[in-house]
Amino acid sequence: MTGPSTTGEHVDVDVIRDVAVLTLDRPEKLNALDVATRLRLAELIRGHGAGDTVRGIVLTGRGRAFSAGEDLTQVPTTESEVRQAFESFHDITRAILATRVPVVAAVNGLAVGGASEITLSCDARIGTPATEYFQPENARGLTISNATSLLLPRLVGNNAMRMVLASPRISADEALRIGLLDEVVEADGLVDRAIGTVHAWTPDGGTTALHLALLRPLAAEVEAAFAREDAAAHESWTSGLLTAGVAGYWKARETTT
Repeated sequence: MTGPSTTGEHVDVDVIRDVAVLTLDRPEKLNALDVATRLRLAELIRGHGAGDTVRGIVLTGRGRAFSAGEDLTQVPTTESEVRQAFESFHDITRAILATRVPVVAAVNGLAVGGASEITLSCDARIGTPATEYFQPENARGLTISNATSLLLPRLVGNNAMRMVLASPRISADEALRIGLLDEVVEADGLVDRAIGTVHAWTPDGGTTALHLALLRPLAAEVEAAFAREDAAAHESWTSGLLTAGVAGYWKARETTT
């Protein structure tokens, strides 16, 4: 069964075969996430996450990117804005981990920074040959968020240190090898495969919601990770590293365009 589509704050919503498909829809900006979009995404996840109307949720992007992450055209200019930026990312993680239905990331292309981190809190990550992960924060004066300090090592072990500190681009094949992706499929079958995963994980009369609560990280662990990440962001801001790093990013962009 396919339900009506809705749009808002660069997120399209389609209900396909009783699964809510949330599509980041800002392809001209590689689906970069501003604060309003992040707040809207968390709201939609909570709205569908109770399991009253859908069997699960699929997150994906339109175009060649899942998302380029933080919208650096709207970089925080005050410490209050830094806190708001981090909280809006953290809120997506909270929303995903509180659902009573499976949440599957259909990572259709490039997943950068905070957007790649969003996929870590999902219950499965399915990619295509074009999927690529990239954590550029270390060289940009930024710090990781979304409980990545907890969730990334949980998935990829010691590879987490290399991913964050060296910022290599992680191809689909490597992501599959290290456990960052669960499966790689052809692009034209990506969303259908994600929907199929939701159906396979939600048998009629099953105890999916109970098992999700058992298998996901504890809320106290997640909140402790948020606190550590917030403290790191505060230090990056007060030291001037964040401002200098973002300025350096834009200067480098100017010299290559």
